[in-house]
Amino acid sequence: MGAEDEYEGGDDNIAENLANLDEELAEQRAATLRASLADYELDEEDADLLEGLTLGEDGIEYFPALPVVAIVGRPNVGKSALVNRILGRREAVVEDTPGVTRDRVTYKAEWMDRRFTVVDTGGWEPDARGIDASVAAQAEIAIDLCDVVLFVVDAMVGATSTDEHVVRLLRKSGKPVFLVANKIDDARHEPEAAALWSLGLGNPYPVSAIHGRGVADLLDEVMKVLPEISAVAGHEVGGPRRVAILGRPNVGKSSLLNKAAGEERVVVNDLAGTTRDPVDELVELGGRLWRFVDTAGIRRRVHLQQGADFYASLRTSAALEKAEVAVVVLDVSESLSEQDVRIIDLVIESGRALVLAFNKWDRLNDVDLENADRRRYLEREIEQDLAHVAWAPRVNISARTGRHLDRLVPALETALESWDTRIPTGKFNAFLAELVAEHPHPLRGGKQPRILFGTQASTRPPTFVLFTTGFLDPGYRRFIQRRLREIWGFEGTPIITNMRVREKRQRA
Repeated sequence: MGAEDEYEGGDDNIAENLANLDEELAEQRAATLRASLADYELDEEDADLLEGLTLGEDGIEYFPALPVVAIVGRPNVGKSALVNRILGRREAVVEDTPGVTRDRVTYKAEWMDRRFTVVDTGGWEPDARGIDASVAAQAEIAIDLCDVVLFVVDAMVGATSTDEHVVRLLRKSGKPVFLVANKIDDARHEPEAAALWSLGLGNPYPVSAIHGRGVADLLDEVMKVLPEISAVAGHEVGGPRRVAILGRPNVGKSSLLNKAAGEERVVVNDLAGTTRDPVDELVELGGRLWRFVDTAGIRRRVHLQQGADFYASLRTSAALEKAEVAVVVLDVSESLSEQDVRIIDLVIESGRALVLAFNKWDRLNDVDLENADRRRYLEREIEQDLAHVAWAPRVNISARTGRHLDRLVPALETALESWDTRIPTGKFNAFLAELVAEHPHPLRGGKQPRILFGTQASTRPPTFVLFTTGFLDPGYRRFIQRRLREIWGFEGTPIITNMRVREKRQRA
């Protein structure tokens, strides 16, 4: 564990003490701690968070899913500049490195007291070959996962064949679309925007994303059609839980789905030329219905070989957007690859619950020496490469024969239950008090940061906020997470702990 070791300090009785906790007393103490935050400089977001705590019988408010605005268009038409302009800050897009670890770049934005999410598909651009297909593919996913589309065209270049291709998709979607004629830097260029009427998307909105011209008018219009709560990002309650089966090519994802569905439902080979083939499947497993979400989403065009990785990660990201829990399929007959770990990291980044399915396990049971060696190496690989997801349930299966497939259901149920777990505020603060008493944070520069108050801000995944007087070491934060897992389990879900460092108010 390294950095966390300095916080160990031997055994403690935190788990037993919490088990014997008088919950009413704990809630009263938490309320006192919370009241004492009034002595500190809090911002509007803090107030919202603390206000939310008084709502709902378990003291936590669910914030509804913010509506989603997707920004779509060819490369170099100014999508990122428009995102920056909407956000009112430059660093957002420039500092992100889209395409390295993730392919969707989302930001929180606000206009006229309305909060919404902006999706910048600029992070999705592959190399220039096959650009038409890839722009269409990005547009397709963005359209699928948003409430309103801003379609950006370079008015000085005019409409291209790629633009026309995307227009066909937009028309079919039935979503509200705003045609943004970018790079209209002054009134003399306005006629260029008017030429885009020919695309058949109605009135083009002339803007200059770089200079900000026309953007406010555009956003005013967008607000008129943007729903209060997202129609796509909100999760329906009580429906079948949504599962994404992920993994690199040929690890047995399709075989697993076919076996689970009990029939050949997924086309196992890639069909040339079919760009979209939704295979969301309702499947009965373990006596209940599950919705397996479409990870095949975009079938790679055969002649676009160079874009294979790009499409794979795009599919993975899109599936995760729609899923609640991901089953990452790993092929035990081969060494764990960088790509395997990257897919697992995408799941963690997306905040979804996680189950690891080790496929082709039957091959390791053969008695020959080679397999015995492979088994030994596999354990070592898991220890080394998957140490950061030691909390994820592991299931050993054979997708081909269907062996042990029944073990998948309890693993999914455990992971989803953890993902939905919430800890009452009183209990969480009692845990923090015990922890700090037994394992105080080391002094830093002669000062010791204190935890003033803690709360679980949300579930899915469990997200905790700590109000502190100074920064907690990353090692100490990991230590808090580890102890949370030891006491409450949280098997199969990432945990997020955010810090809010707050200073005492100056007395007037």
